[in-house]
Amino acid sequence: MAPVSMSPTPVPSGSPERSRAAWVVVVFTGVVAAMHIWKLPAALPIIQEQLGISLVDAGLLLGTVQISGMLGGVLVSLFAEINGLRRSVLIGLALIVVGTIMSMLSSTFLWLLAARFVEGCGFLAASIVAPALIRRVSPLSSMNTAIGFWASFQGQATFAGIIGSTIALHFMSWQGWYGIMLAVTLLPVGLVLKFIPADPPREAHDSSGVVVPALARIRVTASSWKPWVAGLVFLCYTVQWISIIGFLPTIYLEAGITGWLSGVLTAVAGGANAVGAVVAGSLIKRGFSVIQLVIPTFIVMAAMSVLTFAVDWSGIPGGFVIQFCAVVTFSLVGALIPSSLTRLSVELTPPGGSPPAVMGLMQQIYMMGSVFGPAIMAWLATSTGHWDSTWWMSAFFSCVGISLALLLTPRRLQLDLR
Repeated sequence: MAPVSMSPTPVPSGSPERSRAAWVVVVFTGVVAAMHIWKLPAALPIIQEQLGISLVDAGLLLGTVQISGMLGGVLVSLFAEINGLRRSVLIGLALIVVGTIMSMLSSTFLWLLAARFVEGCGFLAASIVAPALIRRVSPLSSMNTAIGFWASFQGQATFAGIIGSTIALHFMSWQGWYGIMLAVTLLPVGLVLKFIPADPPREAHDSSGVVVPALARIRVTASSWKPWVAGLVFLCYTVQWISIIGFLPTIYLEAGITGWLSGVLTAVAGGANAVGAVVAGSLIKRGFSVIQLVIPTFIVMAAMSVLTFAVDWSGIPGGFVIQFCAVVTFSLVGALIPSSLTRLSVELTPPGGSPPAVMGLMQQIYMMGSVFGPAIMAWLATSTGHWDSTWWMSAFFSCVGISLALLLTPRRLQLDLR
């Protein structure tokens, strides 16, 4: 008998498996997992000083948590196909705990780099299955709302992670802050066990009876052009957002803005992304297409990046306020891209394909931007001697993203161009 597929099967809205609490737990788990990405930026200047690492090394450290996603998105989707969506989330949380403990014990740059990689594996396992899991457990009437909130999880995590680290680092070492995050990571475990329905039972059969069908579903998914293009569009967004928001504490420090003010300003800029994602969910529910949301968003992101970095605001009264508003607008409006693409991802699964593999393939592609974006931005700043030139990166990737998004028109998506 064929194994039970991990692909989410529609369940009637009244089913006990579908509840608001279930999808809220999935989103909360994603926020906690993503907070481990954002527990670092405020501590980065301290770690740089303690470990004696360069700005480029700091950029690599900021992006390393994403390397696992760049290398193993499809592998994790295979893992989820075989072991189940809920199990994948729980194993991901366990890996984050292990990586955090390793980080707390780190005394060298390479050891901390390895710890961040383990944390990245955990984040990937906990987050890559979320859209498929939300689709499985959400009431059908709440689907767009649930996906919209999921798309905001990075913004929520940015706000919570940076605010938390800003406060904590005034009273303790960065290792102490990591200890708090370790305790926080244990909270979703009980919630997942209580509110998320167990994965479908696996029947007794040999390993090939599980792996071969799963590989077939992933192969069908990978042979479709749609997830590849959507992933590249996502990359063009991620490479900009994570770089600019991730380096804000360092940029503010060089501008003489330190302490709680630096943390609050960075958290507000990152948190604006969460607000934008929720608004995007409402726009998607009203029928706006991916093209109608993505292309104008890339234009606004490029314009706000130019306004932030290309203009010298130091001699203009109120210039810093204008610059900060540009950064907030960049983050707020930018959220329309991950929201629309995440919602689209659940529709991109070809017949006989795997929804986790669609998200895994997209995540594997767009995480390349998370890995290399901060390093590229740091290289630009180091090469030119200031941050002013970093708008080049944003403008370039916005143009590429617009070109690729034109392939995601409703008419083209209806064509089978595998």
